[in-house]
Amino acid sequence: MASPLRFDGRVVLVTGAGGGLGRAYALAFAERGASVVVNDIGGDVKGDGKSSLAADKVVEEIRRKGGKAVASYDTVEAGEKIVKTALDAFGRIDIVVNNAGILRDRSFARTSDEDWDLIHRVHLRGSFQVTRAAWDHMKKQNYGRIIMTSSASGIYGNFGQANYSAAKLGLLGLSNTLAIEGRKSNIHCNTIAPAAGSRMTETVLPEDILEGLKPDYVAPLVLWLCHESCDENGSLFEVGAGWIGKLRWQRTVGAIVRQRNQPMTPEAVRANWAKICDFDNTSTPQSVQDSTGSMIGVLSKIDSGGVSTNRTSHAASTTTSVFDEAIGYQLPPFYSAYTELEAIMYALGVGVSVKDPKDLKFVYEGSSDFSCLPTFAVVLAQKSVMSGDLGAVPGLSINLSKVLHGEQYLELYKPLPRTGKLRSEARVADVLDKGSGSVILIDVYSYYEKELICYNQFSIFVVGSGGFGGKQSSDKVKETAAIPNRPPDAVLTDTSSHDQAALYRLSGDWNPLHIDPDFANLAGFDKPILHGLCTFGFSARHVLKQFADNDVSRFKAIKVRFAKPVYPGQTLQTEMWKEGNRIHFQTKIQGSRDIVISNAYVDLVPTSGASDVSTTSEDGELQSTLVFKEIGRRLKDVGHKVVKKVNAVFEWHITKGRNVAAKWTIDLKSGSGEAYQGPARGSADTTIIISDEDFMEVVQGKLDPQKAFFSGRLKARGNIMLSQKLQMILKDYAKL
Repeated sequence: MASPLRFDGRVVLVTGAGGGLGRAYALAFAERGASVVVNDIGGDVKGDGKSSLAADKVVEEIRRKGGKAVASYDTVEAGEKIVKTALDAFGRIDIVVNNAGILRDRSFARTSDEDWDLIHRVHLRGSFQVTRAAWDHMKKQNYGRIIMTSSASGIYGNFGQANYSAAKLGLLGLSNTLAIEGRKSNIHCNTIAPAAGSRMTETVLPEDILEGLKPDYVAPLVLWLCHESCDENGSLFEVGAGWIGKLRWQRTVGAIVRQRNQPMTPEAVRANWAKICDFDNTSTPQSVQDSTGSMIGVLSKIDSGGVSTNRTSHAASTTTSVFDEAIGYQLPPFYSAYTELEAIMYALGVGVSVKDPKDLKFVYEGSSDFSCLPTFAVVLAQKSVMSGDLGAVPGLSINLSKVLHGEQYLELYKPLPRTGKLRSEARVADVLDKGSGSVILIDVYSYYEKELICYNQFSIFVVGSGGFGGKQSSDKVKETAAIPNRPPDAVLTDTSSHDQAALYRLSGDWNPLHIDPDFANLAGFDKPILHGLCTFGFSARHVLKQFADNDVSRFKAIKVRFAKPVYPGQTLQTEMWKEGNRIHFQTKIQGSRDIVISNAYVDLVPTSGASDVSTTSEDGELQSTLVFKEIGRRLKDVGHKVVKKVNAVFEWHITKGRNVAAKWTIDLKSGSGEAYQGPARGSADTTIIISDEDFMEVVQGKLDPQKAFFSGRLKARGNIMLSQKLQMILKDYAKL
């Protein structure tokens, strides 16, 4: 079982903590070891009056239970005083929960200047003042967690709350900017929109609803977002009654309604209105760059004369539809067979040397623990990119001679066998417009026998093919991660050989850029450069050696961004930061400031815990196998309908005794849906752990899933609320 989240040594400031949500947060943090500053002026819901009683009662409640707390009676407009209380009492400030608020509900026509200004002073300006007072302290200690409190009224609007709605949505904008500015200092800022019973919600929620909305049902989300192990940053969540949902902006593809050297008219807007408002094909912009970048793409399209002269042009949707044909395209499957020879050749190609006795396992087939380096899995999957099959993808009219390797992600589900033959399936996951070029995302799933053993995502940058008005971001991208803002925890160096590129080529990348001086000169380099994936292999080795003692079973995933070229003979310096089971790293050329791999990380399997459970399959003894196969068969006929209703991926861990005996995935998000054996290809929305026997009882209606959950016979993680949709799956598609 995972260890409980603790806040020992952390100092938490909660505003408006004298009752309701704030009190629930303060008590929860204190119970888990935090020192808490309980801030509340003791006024009423309209902000009138003042009393120390509210804060004092919560402080006394915390101390009575053995916790640490002090009271603050200052208004949030005096943020410096509140933060000073934390520093005087506990010497630091780690977490700020901006929760204080009041109401002055009036219809817009009746809202006075006082009603407007007071709401903004408490909610928006107050959160600004408190956060600003804590900001520099968080930057100096390279750590901080901040919560802004918005509301459904701010997101959607609400009659009689124009002042409150404006302030609450303003907090979201403030939070998003702080998330960007604080990222390099390990300061995360997120926004919640809670629905909970409190003095403030009494005026806007019916009494029968209030009974089911306890502040205790909101506090767990706040604690998770504020924990040091949580990487979430710049996000918005609705929460209440035990349910949590993440929100994001969504945008239609839209339409270009202007032509070069032609006036733009309202009639053209009217003619294209259906396309402008069509949410059947959308993107999810996540930054100002995403927003302005698409506009730059439109300008490029118009200036190049690429827009139809038809006054009701639909050039934007036409451009996108070309790539729609490419997105999701399945490339021909291919096989990669290897023996110990190929694995050893790769290891030598990425700098393994017998000078280190611990590296012998990678280059000597007679070693008792001979192993393939985890990153060898990229070589086995790269044929989809190297073979030229991309040129045959419909809609991808690209110049393959201008292709660069931008980023790489690899995830291993178990160590590679010492010899084997992998079957790989590749598809175009998405196509992005980066202005100066396009990015093609290629997902490759590789199977050993029938078991999914690894997943790769190649990010291919095609120079000069951008500016087509496409989207700039995608939720299908495996994101990179910024390195921590502190000195590295470990640094390892390796000097590459002058023959390193010539040696690495033997693993299958025959690009003459890495061996032929004349070809390298034509490409703009003084001499042949080292393969990016060779540098990738060097860096991964350093992480595996430093933090996993060369144990390949500890390697889970790696993500890198290729920043600059390396020349054979240069010394590579890998700087590493450990944060839990994630090792952040960047790779430099020693003696220079040139970063050649940036924003990278390796995820390691924990040394103990749930991840160590055996996954050896005993399918011959499992009744559940029949059910999953039947679900898969039926989804082939009606899966597209179920995908529209569910839109989620479920991963099942079927246990036998105390061990996981089989893993199954029901994908009701991609394509027309499918059920397959093995972990989810990517991330699952919900993971369910249940024994084979209990699974069959659930399917047959003998065991209620909710009762199984509360009794501990069924365990779930991720978006647990989605599991309610599983009842439809089991009821309609699992009958044997």
